[in-house]
Amino acid sequence: MSRARNHLRAALFLAAASARGVTTQVAAQRGLSAWPVPQEPSMEYQDAVRMLNTLQTNAGYLEQVKRQRGDPQTQLEAMELYLARSGLQVEDLDRLNIIHVTGTKGKGSTCAFTECILRSYGLKTGFFSSPHLVQVRERIRINGQPISPELFTKYFWRLYHRLEETKVDLAVVEVGIGGAYDCTNIIRKPVVCGVSSLGIDHTSLLGDTVEKIAWQKGGIFKQGVPAFTVLQPEGPLAVLRDRAQQISCPLYLCPTLEALEEGGPPLALGLDGEHQRSNAALALQLAHCWLQRQDRHGAGEVKASRPGLLWQLPLAPVFQPTSHMRLGLRNTEWLGRTQVLRRGPLTWYLDGAHTPSSVQACVRWFRQALQGRERPSGGPEVRVLLFNATGDRDPAALLKLLQPCQFDYAVFCPNLTEVSSTGNADQQNFTVTLDQVLLRCLEHQQHWNHLDEEQASPDLWSAPSPEPGGPTSLLLAPHPPHTCSASSLVFSCISHALQWISQGRDPVFQPPTPPKGLLTHPVAHSGASVLHEAAAIHVLVTGSLHLVGGVLKLLEPALSQ
Repeated sequence: MSRARNHLRAALFLAAASARGVTTQVAAQRGLSAWPVPQEPSMEYQDAVRMLNTLQTNAGYLEQVKRQRGDPQTQLEAMELYLARSGLQVEDLDRLNIIHVTGTKGKGSTCAFTECILRSYGLKTGFFSSPHLVQVRERIRINGQPISPELFTKYFWRLYHRLEETKVDLAVVEVGIGGAYDCTNIIRKPVVCGVSSLGIDHTSLLGDTVEKIAWQKGGIFKQGVPAFTVLQPEGPLAVLRDRAQQISCPLYLCPTLEALEEGGPPLALGLDGEHQRSNAALALQLAHCWLQRQDRHGAGEVKASRPGLLWQLPLAPVFQPTSHMRLGLRNTEWLGRTQVLRRGPLTWYLDGAHTPSSVQACVRWFRQALQGRERPSGGPEVRVLLFNATGDRDPAALLKLLQPCQFDYAVFCPNLTEVSSTGNADQQNFTVTLDQVLLRCLEHQQHWNHLDEEQASPDLWSAPSPEPGGPTSLLLAPHPPHTCSASSLVFSCISHALQWISQGRDPVFQPPTPPKGLLTHPVAHSGASVLHEAAAIHVLVTGSLHLVGGVLKLLEPALSQ
């Protein structure tokens, strides 16, 4: 095995071992593989993942670190030290052909499109993303496939023992959420950079305005390295432009997919949803730039289609996508993003939307999918929301955006596949306590109930909607008494929630006998009858990507093999 391959795997793993990065990156080169390797006796994959989980900061100490956060620049300096202790130098990363992508929405999908395009040209690819959905090893993909449990186990213990042998005073490296101080910004010489859609997310780390977040995300720009961004609100777009100009980074605005389709057949995408067209447009520019620069041995310049148009950003090249590009876009798969599973009377819609803009896109996708469905005969249709949100996100704002979907039931549960996760190391999370996640679910239910009450009780001084063809009434709207919503439930884990929603009607998800007490709540009991008799059940799973991953683990057991 070549030295370059060892370096790439170790570098990718080092990012994965940090376990909290959200910046996504793709590396491509000729001659990369993920063959299984022999492992030492008693080295099991689950043991490696459990040990990785113990390296997560416990919940109490994590809060202390946040309160005492010092200069974030020291995180990158500490990352260099950890890299050296692992047996690598920053110069080793400089020799890799890396595409570095950041953003608050769509960066994973963008990289999935880009990686699939490059593979369609016959290139070998390495892909690091975070977080994982079902298994930790998903974070590191070689040629489109997660590395094998054997390979993950081997390199985890190799890295773990190296770090143990060189351990000095305790140091905490806290991975950011992408951008200026993220651990992946240790990459000094990417081939090309990209910024997907920006919005409000991770405000405790990135800032409380989209302009501050744009400043953080623009931190991945490097001098002389071309960068591309999709159309953003004018405030963050101006911030990205100024950030790029300060370090002489050529930044280009991506033309729309419609502009690239002009004169040719429409581009088919492997990912559903209108918002994926923006991600695909960015991916085409990243792949096109990477291929051009490799053909010119890294010396090629991007030729803009037109000079500065919007906020003085030049328009990236408008070109005719090749057959390889079309194939890559069509074959792209990215689990948990606008994904649909049809199972008998149940249809599961999975989308890890966790920002206001991504939830809005999710709602558009879900409603369009419902409009295009075949309507069943002989029974009612039921719509169910399964939701959880984590971190510093505003669940009330996200839930309000979901209300136009007109759900019959809203179900909330923690990101735990089972009540006890001791036998499921991939789903363990020591950065929060069980009490915290259950209380958060109850808060979600309260927010949902309050929104329901607001809809049922118009403002005291608002006039009711006018009758068709009649005058608007000037009488005060009646204010009914305070009532609780009868359509929301909280379950202690994902498995219990799915058992109640599916009522044994999913041909794949067939758990053992439901635990006692699952139907003791009046709503759970009456709702079970409704779900059991429904001709079609449409379930939207959204919010936390960890929730989507837990649902996928139970609905698609093959993903755990």
